Amino acid sequence: MDPLMVGLVALGITILLLAIRVPIAAALGISASVGVFIIFSWRPGAEFMPQYAWRPTLSLIANGPYDFLKSYSLATVPLFVLMGHLAYEAGFTTDVYRAARLWLAKLPGGVAMASVVGCGGFSAITGSSVACAAAMGRIAIPEMLKFGYSKPLATGSVAIGGTLGSLIPPSILFILYGVFAEQSIARLFMAAIVPGILSLLAYMLVIFLWAKIKPSAAPRPEETITARDRWQSLANCWSIVALFVVVIGGIYAGFFTPSEAAGVGAISAMVLGLVLGRLDFKRIVAALRESVFQSSMIFAIAVAGKIYVSFIALTGLSGAIGDWISASDVSMITVLLLIVLFYLILGMFLDPIGIILLTLPLTIPIVGGYDLSLIWFGVLVIKLLEIGLVTPPIGLNVFVIKSILGNSVRLESIFAGISLFLIAEVVVLALIAGIPAISLWLPGILM
Repeated sequence: MDPLMVGLVALGITILLLAIRVPIAAALGISASVGVFIIFSWRPGAEFMPQYAWRPTLSLIANGPYDFLKSYSLATVPLFVLMGHLAYEAGFTTDVYRAARLWLAKLPGGVAMASVVGCGGFSAITGSSVACAAAMGRIAIPEMLKFGYSKPLATGSVAIGGTLGSLIPPSILFILYGVFAEQSIARLFMAAIVPGILSLLAYMLVIFLWAKIKPSAAPRPEETITARDRWQSLANCWSIVALFVVVIGGIYAGFFTPSEAAGVGAISAMVLGLVLGRLDFKRIVAALRESVFQSSMIFAIAVAGKIYVSFIALTGLSGAIGDWISASDVSMITVLLLIVLFYLILGMFLDPIGIILLTLPLTIPIVGGYDLSLIWFGVLVIKLLEIGLVTPPIGLNVFVIKSILGNSVRLESIFAGISLFLIAEVVVLALIAGIPAISLWLPGILM
């Protein structure tokens, strides 16, 4: 059987399995393993002979994931996850939100702006958008509702703010992209800083305009805030600033690699929490438990993704697509627009990690064929995945917020709150795609 046809059928089956909510690791691993078995047992022009397929199939399933898992860069993932959970258990993220709320309280929509800033602060020490949305959803949404904020604004601002966990370094998605695309994780982190800040400012602008046009959606809190309160809250943020400076500053100052920085960050978060009396045995165990659960899930998906990448290479599917594009004389702009549309559609239905592992074997060769920067493309892809976290019908961040609030808010209200922010997302996406210097300027001058 033609390997290219096997690849196309397996790709369609994989997308179908993911769409009906089959676990990502199972969907990728099973479709790839069965596809490899068929390729080796049913060679073009020959009869079906499964006895010749067992050894190469099992070899690929065993050796590929092993070589992948012993990657030094991949050790970064569980350590950054642990750092984020330790910081959350120690209340460092709450400090950022409280400081932002006190400083922004008098602005239209100030509490919602503070929620977005809090999400940005949380993102600076953890790489998970879902964890960011969950943490800030428990902290910020009840307070906004208490002050009389409309449910769409309160929930939408946290759901969209949570997506910053994908973009602001350290990001788990950037680590996975760097490993699979064979790009420098340090450069990817640096390239994401300006787009991350740009996204945060865009969200704050939407909140400001929303509150100005419809003041009833964002009443200003009736409370007395002194200058002492503001400066004290700012001083309390020193711990999370110190963590960010140690991790990100250490990477770009050349003191340690991203993997070493993750280990230093996790230890620093624990030490700070213990010294400040904010961590005890129970909280440390809770952070470790959540980190093991989340890291295990990521690694299971990554192992299946590695098998899938090897399968796609075996079918020659990515090369065939590249040859088709070259033969059809399609312009680079058209190809990029199709790739953007492809990711936006997948983002409506699939998990970001699954999308990365499913699509990179196909899109990386295409982008590389046009001599485009894979660092810039990485930022573009993560931004597209970020948008997918809040777009219907799946929108993982939206469902995370819904699970926290239960029946007190309707799912439609959260999606309604997201709608205005999506306009800002499209504008930022267009800037990142149209002006590569937004992503490449900082790594260009510092690395």
